[in-house]
Amino acid sequence: MTDTTAHRSLTLLGLGDMGTALARTWLAAGHSPTVWNRTPAKAGALAAEGAYVAATAADAVAANTLVVVCLLDDASVGAALDGIDLTGKDLVNLTTGTPGEARARAAWAAERGARYLDGGIMATPTMIGVPEAGGYVFYSGSRALFDSSRALLEVPTGSRFVGEDPGHAALHDVALLSAMWGMFAGISQAYALTEGEDIAPKDLAPLLSEWLGAMGFFVGNAAERLTSRDFTSGVVSNLAMQVAGSGTMLRTAEEQGVSAELITPYVDLLHRRLAADPAAHGGEDTTGAILLLKR
Repeated sequence: MTDTTAHRSLTLLGLGDMGTALARTWLAAGHSPTVWNRTPAKAGALAAEGAYVAATAADAVAANTLVVVCLLDDASVGAALDGIDLTGKDLVNLTTGTPGEARARAAWAAERGARYLDGGIMATPTMIGVPEAGGYVFYSGSRALFDSSRALLEVPTGSRFVGEDPGHAALHDVALLSAMWGMFAGISQAYALTEGEDIAPKDLAPLLSEWLGAMGFFVGNAAERLTSRDFTSGVVSNLAMQVAGSGTMLRTAEEQGVSAELITPYVDLLHRRLAADPAAHGGEDTTGAILLLKR
């Protein structure tokens, strides 16, 4: 297509499933982003839709001040931008990484004269461009960059700025994903226990959803207790009771011929907290066990 730079408000590096979804939402909103991908064939369809396809990453970066990066990992970011002049650029990194990688990449960008914003995408590609899907991106780093680019960054999905520490977007991302994986582990255990019984998964599903929703109070309750360090006030089902009851869950798994590997780490953590001082910890709720996870 013709290189009409007046309508190219940003550059996007990386056209995997997520990058392509991002590009398409900007195109649908009337923007003509400059795009680049290590495998050029992936850019063909976007070119037909109005994107300007750069031959090299350097050409793509040179085309716009705002450069959004959505690649495989932090090493890919370094490789793609190696040797490219970033002076005066605004670098928004949506590549999945750790808090430490984000902080190091922010320092790396600053050394090269660029402002930096790290992002953690809390959405799947199918949720991009669909406001009712509830997706959003955590951002951290340069507040000035976030404020100046927010309108454009929110075209694909919502945004939540979580601080000027560049690592905090990745930390929020992984914290939420860790909770999600823990929930998935529990759901998997529930279905495994009933597998082969006269209990249809479709009948268990609404019961699981209802129960997990009812237990959602633990999120706020744990936050309050971790802040106050009061693990005993208002406790209904204390740690001693939870530890005693854990044996039933483990024996049931054994009877059903189901591995308990998904739940034993948490059970072991509760046992450790109680064993450390039964008199002091027996009347607590389970939140105090979180302190054992810090090394």
